[in-house]
Amino acid sequence: MASTARPASSLEVRGGVAPLRAGRGYSFYLRRLHSLTGIIPVGAFLFEHILISNATAISGPSAYARQVRFLASLPLVPALEFFGIWLPIAFHALYGFYIWYRGDSNVAEYPWTGNWMYVLQRWTGGIAFAYILWHTWTMRFSGIDLHVYPGASFGKVQAELFSTPLLIFYVVGLISAAWHFAYGIWLFAAKWGITPGERARQWFLKVCLAFFVLMSCVGLASLYTMRSRFAQQPFDPAGAHVIESGSGMTP
Repeated sequence: MASTARPASSLEVRGGVAPLRAGRGYSFYLRRLHSLTGIIPVGAFLFEHILISNATAISGPSAYARQVRFLASLPLVPALEFFGIWLPIAFHALYGFYIWYRGDSNVAEYPWTGNWMYVLQRWTGGIAFAYILWHTWTMRFSGIDLHVYPGASFGKVQAELFSTPLLIFYVVGLISAAWHFAYGIWLFAAKWGITPGERARQWFLKVCLAFFVLMSCVGLASLYTMRSRFAQQPFDPAGAHVIESGSGMTP
C-alpha cells in the first residue's frame, strides 16, 4: 500500500535551537574594543615595559635609571598614564573578567586545543592583572617617587626580588603577561580578519609563540640581572643621585 509523502515545504522543525549569530548591538562593539585595547595601548605598554625598559636593566643600574628618567620626562605624563595605560587596562581587564564569567570552557568534556587555549588565556589574563596591579602600586605609588629619583628604580625592584615569594610572583606574572599578550595578538589577527584561512592562522601562531619566548627570555634575563648580578643597590634620594652619576654600580 503506497503512502503519500508530505511535501518538503510543509515540514516543520519544532523544539529546535536558535541558530548562533555573531555579536550584535553594543556587545559586538565592546568585544571589538576589548580586543583592540589588548593591542593598543595595553599591548604597546607591555612591549615597551618588557622588551625596552626591562631590557636596559641587563646593562646595569645606571642604564636602567636613564630609561626611567626618559619616560618620566615625557610631556603630560599623568595624562598619558591615565588615558594611555590605566584606563585601557581597567577596561580590558574588567570586561575580560566579564567574558570569563559568561563563558563556559568545559575542558573536561571537550579537551580540544582551542578550548585549553581559551582557558589559558583567561587564567594568564587574571594573573597578569594581579601582577600589574601589584607592580604598579609598589613601583609607582608607594615609597620613593621614581619619576623624581629615577636612580632608585633598580634598587627598588631589587628589594622585592630578593624576597623569594615575590620573586616567584614576578616570574609567574611576567610569563603570564607575555603569554596573554602574544596569544592575544594571534586572537586579534584572527578576529579582525588579518589572517584569513587556516594556513595563515597556523603560520601566524608560530610567530606569536616565538614572540612569547622572546618576551619571556628578555624579562627573565632582567630579573636574573637584578637578583643575581648586582648586590642590593640603594633606593634612597642620596643613593639615587649616586646611581644616576654612574658610580653606584656594585657587582
